[in-house]
Amino acid sequence: MLHPSYTDLMKVVNKDVEEGETKVVNSRYSIVMATAKRAREIIDGSMPLVDTKPGEKPLSIAISEMNQGKITILAEEEAAKLAELEAKQAEENAEEDFLNIQEEDSEKDAEAVEAVEAVEESEDNE
Repeated sequence: MLHPSYTDLMKVVNKDVEEGETKVVNSRYSIVMATAKRAREIIDGSMPLVDTKPGEKPLSIAISEMNQGKITILAEEEAAKLAELEAKQAEENAEEDFLNIQEEDSEKDAEAVEAVEAVEESEDNE
């Protein structure tokens, strides 16, 4: 038997849902998909958010994380908003990086022009 059970995990995930609101998770499938996704992240090198035992499998770690409330499952609308926000932030970061690179290149160009002028001036003085 799986410990914690699916119903226990569903209670943890839905604990902040007010009565009458739509639950975040209504099925075992959502629990399975979320823990499997998190297990893949752990396999890919993401650090566990809970204490682990030597040799503990990624899926067991993901289940522990969910049971302890360290990971959450977002409703579709929330996930879409988060993805949009992350995309906007990434675009702003890329633009800022581009401007910083341009600024650095301008400074290097100015230094190069000064160096060339200094060489030309020293040649004229000879």
